Amino acid sequence: MSARILYVDDEDDIREIAQMSLELEPGFSVRQCSSGSEALGEAAGWQPDLILLDVMMPEMDGPETLRRLAEQPSTAAIPVIFITAKTQLHEVERYRSMGAIGVVAKPFDPMKLAAEVKQLLNAHDGRT
Repeated sequence: MSARILYVDDEDDIREIAQMSLELEPGFSVRQCSSGSEALGEAAGWQPDLILLDVMMPEMDGPETLRRLAEQPSTAAIPVIFITAKTQLHEVERYRSMGAIGVVAKPFDPMKLAAEVKQLLNAHDGRT
């Protein structure tokens, strides 16, 4: 599987770990952004196959970023997975109701992140 993934998180060290983790999957090409507003422009220009989006960010949080992505025709169809420490069932259901295809728990396991993302993408695409 090959996929272009945009990872959005306001914490530099987490972005670096996530990029290295995701690039363990040979087909994954990863770019990173440090804010929701930066992600809006990068997503429109690069057209990633998936956006991994931190929920808690200053200025524009993940849910607001997702809402704005959904409003733009050029980014509305890009699937989004939230990355968050808030993973109780009702929270996960709320994120899905916003349009996210899944949720990855934070802190994530760097050795399992690529496999988890691949599984969510395959489920979204109808492959198992």
